Amino acid sequence: MRGTSKSMPMSHLGRKILNVVPMLLVFSLGFVLGMISDSKFPNFYIPFVPPMPSPAIPLPQLPVSSPSPPLQPIPPPPSLQLQVAGVMRFLGPKSAMHNMMDEELFWWASMAPKVCSTPYHRVPKVAFLFLTTGNLPLWPLWEMFFNEHDGLYSIYVHTDPSYTGSLPEESVFYGRIIPSQKTMWGDMSLVAAERRLLANALLDLSNERFVLLSESCIPLYDFPTVHAVLTGSNTSFVDSFVNHDSEVRYNPFFADRSNITLAQWRKGAQWFEMDRALAREVVSDDTYFPAFREYCAAQPNCLMDEHYIPTLLSLIGWRHNANRTLTYADWRIGEVHPQTYGRDDVTEDLIRKIRGGAGSGRNCTYNDGANGTCYLFARKFAHDALEPLFRLAPKVMGFA
Repeated sequence: MRGTSKSMPMSHLGRKILNVVPMLLVFSLGFVLGMISDSKFPNFYIPFVPPMPSPAIPLPQLPVSSPSPPLQPIPPPPSLQLQVAGVMRFLGPKSAMHNMMDEELFWWASMAPKVCSTPYHRVPKVAFLFLTTGNLPLWPLWEMFFNEHDGLYSIYVHTDPSYTGSLPEESVFYGRIIPSQKTMWGDMSLVAAERRLLANALLDLSNERFVLLSESCIPLYDFPTVHAVLTGSNTSFVDSFVNHDSEVRYNPFFADRSNITLAQWRKGAQWFEMDRALAREVVSDDTYFPAFREYCAAQPNCLMDEHYIPTLLSLIGWRHNANRTLTYADWRIGEVHPQTYGRDDVTEDLIRKIRGGAGSGRNCTYNDGANGTCYLFARKFAHDALEPLFRLAPKVMGFA
């Protein structure tokens, strides 16, 4: 009995030892494998758990007296540096030239800050966009108009690429010709030039209003009046109306392939005055402009400059528009071009009549008010009209 009673506890202890030994063997084996894998295999690790750092390699000792080199910011890629440099050069006060193609230009111009407030001091400027074929014959009158109003306007000129003329360095027009392409009357190239002018002007965030003008346009008021009317308006001034006579210019392919219906077809004067938000819509449009370029050109007498922007406003449902232009032209002669005013036509009575609406009886409301300015600009004035205009400007137009 004694022998039996002693063997039972020994047997129980043996079983415990036998249970511990496998655990020790597994632990030892795992430790050995871990050491081997750490020394001979790459660093395999569980996802989201960083690998163990490699042993540090001794670095050469630097002299104690040598100062640590200052930290340098990592430069942007060369392509981005060129882009930013191109934009900054373009925004310079002396030159509007740059090396951007239209695709890159429109991409930059389509951007808009999301934050309404700005850390920079901004004075709203008016961008004057001159669409010309060459010289600016009335530039002395515009010089008088812009005189002593630096910082409140920007000038951009789109001319024929073959034009090599230049104004004096002291002129406000000096260096303001943008990279231009050839245009043809009534052609899509005219609208492309308008979009190019808008895109260049949009790069300057201070430009709040955008006015399209030709070399035959004149201002009817002094600069402070024009600036106040444009920057104080809550609408754009784009001619956009239903004209049944122009429906023959509509191409049925518009509806089939671009979802532009005849009911959305609009006509209007080419010469616009618009705010920044609408200007951005025009340069960002990559849906309807290609359709006009393809189908309007295929339709007889489809004058794209009279239909694209007016129809675009209808397509995007733009409500902030006065549906009229601020640029006067006399179409009563019934020709494809408005009347041209020469030296003998320019009188004080003519200027006052145009400023008052030229007896058109049109609605000249402003910001939903009862009274407003009917026209700020007028066309077409010939080169020989410069002398009488120059003489009348201080008296009638209020130029200083």
